[in-house]
Amino acid sequence: MKLARRFLVTATLSAALACGSALAAEAAKTADTATKPAKELTPQQQRMADCNKQADGKKGDERKAFMSSCLKGETAAAPAKETQQEKMKHCNADANTKQLKGDARKTFMSTCLKGDAAATAAPAH
Repeated sequence: MKLARRFLVTATLSAALACGSALAAEAAKTADTATKPAKELTPQQQRMADCNKQADGKKGDERKAFMSSCLKGETAAAPAKETQQEKMKHCNADANTKQLKGDARKTFMSTCLKGDAAATAAPAH
């Protein structure tokens, strides 16, 4: 019994010392990293960082499309595509301005949401 207890105490102390050494080594590595200057970003990494900042607030497919065009360098020339929610707000406002109701409103909204230019023409009666 004494031998088992002695072994258990020895094993516990050894484990504690090993953990302490590992923590000290990790702390030293972290301290070294903090004093080293940051590596310069490659042009691709810099472009990724810049595009990521510009994409702030975009989500889902809109973000994917933006990041793709931005990383290709197309961002300045390509206008942002209107999202479905933005289309809905725009078309709804137009329908309200034209005071459309019932079937005329449904037809207008359908055409407007599809992106047809004819939808923004003269109001249907």
